[in-house]
Amino acid sequence: MAKQERAIRTRRAIVEAAGAVFDEHGYMSTTISMVLERAEVTKGALYFHFPSKESLAHAVLNEQVPFGAVPPQACKLQEIVDMTFVVGQRLLSNALLRGSVRLAVDQETPSGIDHGEPFRQWAERLTDLFELARERGELLPTVKPRETVELLVGSFTGIQLMSRALTGRADLADRLSVMWAHILPSIAVSGVLPRLDTRADRGERVLASLEERAAS
Repeated sequence: MAKQERAIRTRRAIVEAAGAVFDEHGYMSTTISMVLERAEVTKGALYFHFPSKESLAHAVLNEQVPFGAVPPQACKLQEIVDMTFVVGQRLLSNALLRGSVRLAVDQETPSGIDHGEPFRQWAERLTDLFELARERGELLPTVKPRETVELLVGSFTGIQLMSRALTGRADLADRLSVMWAHILPSIAVSGVLPRLDTRADRGERVLASLEERAAS
């Protein structure tokens, strides 16, 4: 059991190091040596878990969606809103998440790396939530969940890229608040709108509640 736990910790250290290096240098400029130095593990340990740089990239890409985990809400639209703000907030401090996002949008990432996988995972997760929102009467009858999800994922991706370029994502939460102010009136029934919290500090507050739960 101790050996297995050690292997899990080693793998995690490697993935986190790879995420940080991919974020800083992009896929093409990242080398295995950089990841080894950052992770402080042996070459044998790294190759035991990841036989190539490509496999490292896939592992980092697959880490993206779990960072959107938030407490369940009775209102599913609020839960969706919370996921965007939490990801936005975590992008400020989590290098692994930033690395995953960079790989997903980096045009220099080779075709052998499936950088569309995070988008598909997000679409699947959010579509499930939108379907629940529709069942609970939160959505206007004209809303098509899958189409709305693809618009939302694309909008978030573009907004975070713009925020990164202009302010290092310092204004991302404000930009997400504006995004939701434009999207929600076109998809949510009027009775739900006043109850939705889309203030810019929503991500900070949701993360704080998650930390409190973890500590209790």
